[in-house]
Amino acid sequence: MLAMSDVGATRRTQAERRAETRRRVLEAATVLVAANGSRAVSLAAVGEAAGYSRGIVNHHFGSKTRLLEELISYTQQIDVVTDASTGLERLAQFVEVYLSGLHERSPRSAAFLKLWAESTGAEASLAPLFAERDAWFSDYLGQHIRDGVSDGSISGDVDPHSAAVALIGLLRGTAMMLFSTARTVDVAQVSGQIAHGVRRSLGSA
Repeated sequence: MLAMSDVGATRRTQAERRAETRRRVLEAATVLVAANGSRAVSLAAVGEAAGYSRGIVNHHFGSKTRLLEELISYTQQIDVVTDASTGLERLAQFVEVYLSGLHERSPRSAAFLKLWAESTGAEASLAPLFAERDAWFSDYLGQHIRDGVSDGSISGDVDPHSAAVALIGLLRGTAMMLFSTARTVDVAQVSGQIAHGVRRSLGSA
């Protein structure tokens, strides 16, 4: 008979195994989507690449649509910590760090950009998935802008939502360029230039 501590250890191990399975599946899907796009990816292919069966992938995610939904969240990692004292400077720092992180041109970034591009037409089912994520991202950036308006660092005539949407387009458009025709461009210089532009265009007089 298992002691309570043994049962707890077993449960933790099962949870860890489940988390490990999901991580491996998402990593495998990331690599496949980065290379071939989502339309060429199946649950069977993802399972094989991750070292599992299609059934395991289906058990954890239920469908390809659900897998892609989680993949969008998985590949859109926004973990930028800033210590600036104003909303404008926090926003500029976020932009610079966000773009600087693309210098490795990782499969995760490539997969996210391919999914985003597909959502505009090639794979219409992705559009509502991105709509939810983009709403969150827009509010995240908008909060920095609202903070800047409140502390006086950002001009009071700036509309937070419109500015956030424009900024998302700028970030993703730049990222697409860095992954396609601008691969030889210095990412640090590009990110610094855009951060400078954000300060100049949004900053109060």
